[in-house]
Parts: sequence; C-alpha cells; structure tokens
Amino acid sequence: MKPFQPNHAQPSDGTGARPACPPAVGTPASGAARWGAFWLMGVLLLAFGGRALADDTNSPALSPQDYFEGNPGTYSDWITLGGGGLLTKGNPAQAEESLHWGSGAFGGIEDLHVQGSPFTNTLLTLDGHSIFDNHDYSLGLGLTHPDLWFLRFKAENFRTWYNDAGGFYPPTGTEYSSPLGALALDRGEYSFEGGLTLPKIPALTFKYSHRYRDGDKSSTIWSPVHPTPFSPSLGLGPSFYNIDEKIDTFELDAKQHIKATDLALGLRYETADLNNSLYTTRYLTDPFPPSAPYVTDQQKTTYDLFNVNASSETWIKPNLLFSAGFMFANLDNNFSGNRIYGDAFNVNYLPSPSSGYGYTNLIGDSHLKEYVLDLNLMTIPIKTVTLVPAIRVQKETWDANSSGGSTLSTFSPDTFTGQSSRDVIDVTESLDARYTGFTNWVISGRGEWEEGQGNLTQSGGLSRVDGFGTDPVLTSGKTDDSRFFQKYSLGVRWYPLRRLTLDLGGYYKDHRYDYSNPTNSAANDFSMQSFETYDLNTRVTWRALQNVTLVGRYEYQYSTVNTQPDPASGLGAVESSRLLSHIVAGDVSWTPWSRLSLQAGVDSVWSKTKSPVTDLTQAILNSENNYWTVNFTSDFVVDNKTDLDVAYFYYQADDFQNASTAGLSTGAAAYEHGVTATLTRRITQNLKASLKYGYYNYEDAATGGFNNFEAHLIFASLQYRF
Repeated sequence: MKPFQPNHAQPSDGTGARPACPPAVGTPASGAARWGAFWLMGVLLLAFGGRALADDTNSPALSPQDYFEGNPGTYSDWITLGGGGLLTKGNPAQAEESLHWGSGAFGGIEDLHVQGSPFTNTLLTLDGHSIFDNHDYSLGLGLTHPDLWFLRFKAENFRTWYNDAGGFYPPTGTEYSSPLGALALDRGEYSFEGGLTLPKIPALTFKYSHRYRDGDKSSTIWSPVHPTPFSPSLGLGPSFYNIDEKIDTFELDAKQHIKATDLALGLRYETADLNNSLYTTRYLTDPFPPSAPYVTDQQKTTYDLFNVNASSETWIKPNLLFSAGFMFANLDNNFSGNRIYGDAFNVNYLPSPSSGYGYTNLIGDSHLKEYVLDLNLMTIPIKTVTLVPAIRVQKETWDANSSGGSTLSTFSPDTFTGQSSRDVIDVTESLDARYTGFTNWVISGRGEWEEGQGNLTQSGGLSRVDGFGTDPVLTSGKTDDSRFFQKYSLGVRWYPLRRLTLDLGGYYKDHRYDYSNPTNSAANDFSMQSFETYDLNTRVTWRALQNVTLVGRYEYQYSTVNTQPDPASGLGAVESSRLLSHIVAGDVSWTPWSRLSLQAGVDSVWSKTKSPVTDLTQAILNSENNYWTVNFTSDFVVDNKTDLDVAYFYYQADDFQNASTAGLSTGAAAYEHGVTATLTRRITQNLKASLKYGYYNYEDAATGGFNNFEAHLIFASLQYRF
C-alpha cells in the first residue's frame, strides 16, 4: 500500500503547523448517502415493528423470563438488523480512536444465528455479523456430530482507528499533525478447524489459520522540528506506520486419557511475511528546510517457527497430583530493510547534503532455539493444607548476522557487518501453600525464586564514514550476566460475619542483575542493578442489606531502582528511581425494587516517579500519573415488555507538567465523560427492537485543545427470532 503523501505546508503562515485554535470538524458531506440509507432503515424498522405490533393483539401471556428471548426452545434462530452513526464535532480522528467507531453512518446485520440438523445426529450452525462502513465482519460455520467429530470455519475482520497527531508546543500554541487525520488498521483471520473425538482413541484436532494486519497506524517515534526559527530541534512531528503482515499457522493436537493420566501432544508450524514501513518528516518549521526531509524506514521480516509441546497430569493418589510439560521451539528469521532520506516517501537512495545517518541493502538472519520444562506436584498432606512445589527450566540459544551499507550526506555508502550470539538459562522454583484449618479463615502464600545466567557476544555493527573511523571488524565484546529474582506473597481471607468478607494481601519482590565485560578492561556503566517493590492491598465486601452490596479496595505500592556502578568508575551506589502509588476504589450495588437495579463505582490513583536527575535539571521532571474515574449503570424494567438501561462514566487527569522550553513535558491534563441510554421493547413474542443513544465529550489541555471532541452515537436495531 502506497502511503498518503502528507502536505505539511497547509497553514497560511508557512510554519508547517496548524494554528493554536482547534477547528470544528463535523460529519463530511460525502456521508449524506450513508445517512440517507440509515434513515430509510429506521423507517423500515418502524413499519415492520408496527405491523408486528398489530399482529400481537392475541399473543398469549408470557412468563417474566420469556419477555425478551421468547419461550424456551421455541426460537433457536435469530437475526438482528441495526443501523446508526457517529456524529462528531472537534477532532474526529481522536473520537474514532477513543470510541472505536468510524465517523458517519454504518449498519447492517448486527447478529445472526441459524442452526439445524441436515443429517441424523448432526448439528449445523451459522453465526455472523456484518456492519457496513465500520469494516466489522464475521462469519462462522460449524458442523458437529456429538462425541464423534466436528468441523468449523471462521472468517472475521475488524478495524482500529488511530489519531495521526504529533506533539504540542505550548510557548507558541502550535500543534503538529499531518493531513492524514484518522488512520485505520484492519485486522482479520480466516481459519479452518476439524477434530475427531471418537471414544477409546486419542482425540485429534487440526487447525489452519491465516491472520493479517493491513493499513496505517500512528507511531510515537516522532520526528524533529524547529518550533521557532533557529531554535533547538524537538521531537514533535507526527509519524506513522504502514502495516502489511500475513501469518499462516498449522496446528495439530492430540489428547488421550489412560487410567489416571491425561496426556497431550501438540505440533505447531508458523510462517510469516511482515512488510512494514515507518514514515517520518524532519524540520517542518525550519526557515531553511532540508532537501531530503522525508524519511522512509522499510522493515521486511519473514520467519518460520516450529514448536512441539507435550504435557501430562497424573493422580498418583487421591491427594497427590503430578503434572509435567515440555516445549521446544525453533525460530528462523530473515530480515531486510532500508532507511532512505529523500524529497518524498518511497524513493530510491540518492546522496544528499541534508541526508542523515541511514542505511541501504540491509540483509540478515537470526536463529533461536528454546527449551522449556515444567514440573508441578500438588499434595494435600492433611485435609486443611495444600502444597504445590514447582520447578521451571528455560534455556535459549540464538545467533544473528547482518550486513548493509551505511549512508550519510553525500559520502559514498560504507559496508558494515555485524554478528551476535547469546546463551541463557533460567531456573525458577516456586512453592504455593494454602491453609483452611481456622474456621472462617483462608490463608495462602507463595514464594518464587529465579536464578539465571547468560552471555552475549557481539562484533561489528559499525561502519566508517567516508573512510574515517574504527575498523568495525575489531569492534567486539562479550558481556556475562547473572540475575536473581525473588518474590514472596501472602494473602488472608476472613469471613467475620455471614455478609462480610475481608481480604488482606501483599507481596515483596526483588530483581537483581549483575553484568561484567571480561573483554573490556575499562569500567562498565554499572555492574549491578536491583528493582524492589513492596505491595499491600486490602478488600472489603459487605452485603449491608439483602439488596445492597458494598465493595472497597485499597492498594499501596512502593518501588525503587538502585544502581551500583563498577568500582573502577569511582562512583558510589545511587537510587536511580523511586515510585510511590496509592490506589483506592469503591463500588455499591443497590436493587431498591424488583424492576430497578443500580450500580456505581469510583476509582482513584495517585502515582509519582522521582529520579535524582530532577534535582539537577528542569529538562527532566518527576513523573506523576494521577487520575480518577466514576461509573454508573442502571437497569429499569419499565413494564413487562420494555427495558431501559442507562450508563455514565467520567475520567479526569490533571498532572500535566510543561517543560517544553527545557526538555520533555510529562503527565496528562484531560477529562472525558459520556452517557448512554438504551431502550428495548419486545414488540411480539419473537420480535424485539432497541434504540441506543450516546453522548461523549473529551477535552485535552496537554495538546492545547486540538484533540478535543464531542460525539453523538445513535443506533437502532431490530431482532427477529424464528
């Protein structure tokens, strides 16, 4: 797919950025035909519903559970037709990304299910949906003979939208974006599966699937711009990926039960062809724009993966269960690519004085082998104690080779080569324990320990520039590493009253890494780094009344990162980072009437990350992640044939820190809320109609308001059961 060529010269001021006031964007005129089709569908639904309502005058009375689904066993098939649309004002791309709907009108078959018996003792099923203009399709076919065999086919596609927006520069009120607007990426799968489930022989299952991704998505790898003439460059320019990926998978599984043992064996082969490109532009606001501002980074990968796995579960005694699993995987990769600077995207390489450091004719391959062994033993030595010791061993070996030509300015490309290899082994032991010997108490604990060792050997990977620099063949090194992870957790559940439950838990974990470079006598950047976390959490569930339930939760988490440089560096240990978080949440459920149920909840998070660097420069600030949300839902049975559902949510974050003049701004400053209402009416015993309306509002101060939007969702559906 050839990407859209952005036009960054759209503003009248020639700065390559939009003005500080966000434009109001509505539904495009091209959607008039689709909206006309939607209103036509609404008229047909009303006409069909009115006719059905007239035919329902002599319908027999139904029990409450049959009002919306029909009599049990009477209607096993149904079709639901629906139509509606999303009206947006503000930034439609942000609305589509947030709400997961496309702007404009859409509709079609919302849900379809048909089943029957074409042959004796067989069941044929058809399921699917097709929402036009939302690129949301699904079709499933199944043919089953109980206890003997089954066949299944499935095809589906769905779309995800992305906002192709860049950064915002507060001093000038400038927001950087391309004219692409909302990017769209389609994901889909076609699969066929068949199985034999004959008695007394192994159950066999074969499945083939073809998965794909096709389209464009935004990237956080933003490109450099000059917010003001001759100012330092900042990464604020938007960039995007063009995705073209295809993956084919073949799976064969066998299962068999022999006396007290369940056995399973699986084979998997997967092959893929991934063709992706990253598109960026440079220095859009430079008064002297470069002659090669467009950068195309093409990345092609093909791989073949073979995997075999086996597992078993055996009840040695009524209180002793042993399980084991083994997996082997072999992965072969081939990759190629180019990073080209030019006057447009997807051009051939031509030397240019303004070209940055890139590469051409990159080719390479890598090979990975992985072995995993799991052993578990569950024992119940006494009635109130359960113990589960386990061990896991994982070994990986891989190697990679690459070569290509490096490019810079008008210098001739210089060849580079690189090789690397790695061996690593990890052994993890764990012990789970559970005790129920105290009345109304359950105590559980877990300990986990992991030890690992590995080494990484690298050589080459660099190139000279116009004949100057270090010979890349001599640039090599070996790094040995070891790690030790430990985690201890404890949980207690107490039932002090019949309607009251208290949960208290927590854990401590410590991850330590040690590095050494035996081929380099110079001091390492660091030789040890540790990550420690303390966590405490509690939960209270109280059924205060027969129709009222309260739930409260609190979690405290404190984490530190400590770094110990190599002694040869002359530097001491330092706390590199500190993270403190508080999480509070509460929910209440109330059913004041048999026809009405209410539920509300609130969640709040206070989280702050501090680094010693923030005491030395304003270019890096302490990071805060504070926000809170509110949600509310209600279900109201208006009468024996009518149901009304209302929902509301609210989100707010206000911890944006503006450091644009010195470095990177952090935090968020946004709020979002929305309300939906759905009215459902059973017109006849086998006909049901519903109408849904939603209103959504989003404001984002951190982007200068350019991502703000309002949206209205309208959707009507009619279900016919037969």
